[in-house]
Amino acid sequence: MTAAATPRAPIAVLGAGSWGTALAIQFARAGHAVRLWSRDAAELARMGAARRNARYLPEAPFPDRLTVEPALARALQGASTLLLVVPSHAFREVLTEVARLVETGTGITWATKGFELATGLLPHQVAREVLGARLDIAVLSGPTFAREVGAGLPTAMTVASPDEAFAHRLAEDISSEKFRAYTSTDIVGVETGGAVKNVLAVGAGLADGLGFGANTRIALITRGLAEMMRLGVALGARSETFMGLAGLGDLVLTCTDDQSRNRRFGLLLAGGATPEAALRQIGQVVEGYPAARAVLKAAQREGVSMPIVEGIHKTLYEGVPAAVVVKDLMTRPVRAEVDTKSEQRTTDGE
Repeated sequence: MTAAATPRAPIAVLGAGSWGTALAIQFARAGHAVRLWSRDAAELARMGAARRNARYLPEAPFPDRLTVEPALARALQGASTLLLVVPSHAFREVLTEVARLVETGTGITWATKGFELATGLLPHQVAREVLGARLDIAVLSGPTFAREVGAGLPTAMTVASPDEAFAHRLAEDISSEKFRAYTSTDIVGVETGGAVKNVLAVGAGLADGLGFGANTRIALITRGLAEMMRLGVALGARSETFMGLAGLGDLVLTCTDDQSRNRRFGLLLAGGATPEAALRQIGQVVEGYPAARAVLKAAQREGVSMPIVEGIHKTLYEGVPAAVVVKDLMTRPVRAEVDTKSEQRTTDGE
């Protein structure tokens, strides 16, 4: 699909970090007037003057259709779609603020990943609590790094919504010659994949930083995918979703490339940094750190065995060395790789 010759209905993007900026740029490339908002009005003014996000995405100039808007109400006015690109811990707060201003008929979508720690809810469940059923909702997810989207490199991702027509409309809206969106109605599966992969990417960084090698990394990815799938199916997802872009694709990307903040966080921890020092050095939100708690709580609530996630949690929050966790995982009782009876709900271990 090529960009339209004339601007289409406005898109409001809330969150001007690296990923929010990249998605705003992509919607503008695809032919939309885009308004980019954040709470930091001074930083927005600098972006508007420089016509780029010099802090997070300096090599990606803003298309003409992209403008910055410091006033939330003006950013939302007349928008056909609202895209939230905020950390999971801020999702409910921003959504609640938006609910008072959003116009009837506006579609709500987000690129937020992770369970809400206090409630154990996925983002779409939080959205329904805050918004009710009056607006269409969707999530954007999949194997994407902001820098590469900003650079216009070929990219694919998933748009998931309970409303197939809304998912299709969003996929059309964001797609261009070098950006392809696929649709799904399995919002539970897509969101579960996005939450769990961040935790596993921290684990991959820890393993690689400690020199455990390629064999360990691929074992973590493969068995981590099995854990992701078990949790997702227990929550009502379709198993095939986890073999797609928002499952296996996103997992491999974040576990193997150092553009991933979660992987870099694990590498820094393996080098001796404390979690606080590693977070300061990265300088952006590392979703996998709080997600380790949230995902483990969800697994325990659902009675799902996730020994890799549990091991990563022990290293992050209980001070157990990663080498001890790996040893414990490798010495678990021998079992079949695939449990044909029931591998979705079990407390028997892996």
